[in-house]
Amino acid sequence: MNGIAGSRRKTAVRIMAALVLPALLLLGAGREVSAAGGLQMSTGYPGMVVTAGDELSFALDFTNTTGAGMAVSLETVSLPEGWEGYFTGNGSEVSQVYVKNGENEGTAAYSLSIPEEAAGGDYEVVLRAYTGGEASDTLTLNLKVTEEELGGSSFQSEYPEQEGSAGANFSFDTTLVNNSASEQNYSFSSNAPSGWNVTFTPSGESSPVNSITLEPRKSQTITVGVTPAADAQAGAYTISCAAVSAGENLKTELTATITGQYALDVTTPSGRLSTEAYANKQKEVALKIVNNGNTDLTNVTLSSSAPDGWTVSFSQPTIDVIEAGASVEVTAYMTPGEDSLSGDYVVSIKASNSDTSDNAEFRISVKTETIWGVVGVLLIVCVFAGIGWVFHKYGRR
Repeated sequence: MNGIAGSRRKTAVRIMAALVLPALLLLGAGREVSAAGGLQMSTGYPGMVVTAGDELSFALDFTNTTGAGMAVSLETVSLPEGWEGYFTGNGSEVSQVYVKNGENEGTAAYSLSIPEEAAGGDYEVVLRAYTGGEASDTLTLNLKVTEEELGGSSFQSEYPEQEGSAGANFSFDTTLVNNSASEQNYSFSSNAPSGWNVTFTPSGESSPVNSITLEPRKSQTITVGVTPAADAQAGAYTISCAAVSAGENLKTELTATITGQYALDVTTPSGRLSTEAYANKQKEVALKIVNNGNTDLTNVTLSSSAPDGWTVSFSQPTIDVIEAGASVEVTAYMTPGEDSLSGDYVVSIKASNSDTSDNAEFRISVKTETIWGVVGVLLIVCVFAGIGWVFHKYGRR
């Protein structure tokens, strides 16, 4: 009997062990999971290729499997020398974040600044999230800084050549690029011809400026306004513009081409277009031929249209050149016809070349001289002489 009872007891112990041990193992396993923390911190792109001077932001996601929400502290475990990093939430720097039970996406972010002088290579940034209990996790950001070879700074225009008529204003869109590793303050200048005006206006601004500050590896559109002098002649004008900082001297060349404007004016030195003349007698009339355009005029020919029987000639029938804005004086010799009666006549004078022309109409008042006029004068002289003789002879009686 005793042997049978002992055997039963052993069997019961074995059964209980078979039932309890798995439960204990399961309970122990559950405790191990909880002890592992129940908190995970992650980001979508923990490995990135970057360049010196970059400003980065990593969105942080949290998974809480502890069964309850909790306040989680955040810290930077390691950061390369000279780098700057901090946690942000809702636009402000934070040191803690509340993580609800379950998955929490984009609850916080990590802002990272890579210095301009950072050498190329592989770097690690280690972050840690933890609670007062056993829940904690770390996140390693693997960053590869490429040795980007920066191009030189520049000041250029996509369309540096423009054309316009006299009196037109020119507007050039240029791009100023600061490819240096530091902030630059650029001062603007130009070598425009005398009487010209050049302005520099940043895009988005309404008023010109003399200088502008540009951050590293940034660019700015600058509108260069060019106003030619009022008397600028036709031709191509090259204007060198400069943006000068403490460490750089950037230049760009702009070309403003003023097209030819041709204009002639036929007049007299006094501006009067009328005179008197006598039939069959030559009359000299001073003419003034003015070039009112912005380019020289060559081979200017003078011609006339006069009444029948009249002759008109010029001291200089062809003028080789009249410079822009200048004038030349020429004498016109007008001789009314022998049979011209007293009265007003019109003589048209024209100046022209292959580019332009002008004409002016002169009113000529013709006076006639007859023998009776001479006889009348002689009779008057004789009458006065006779009266004088009479008074001389009989005046004493």
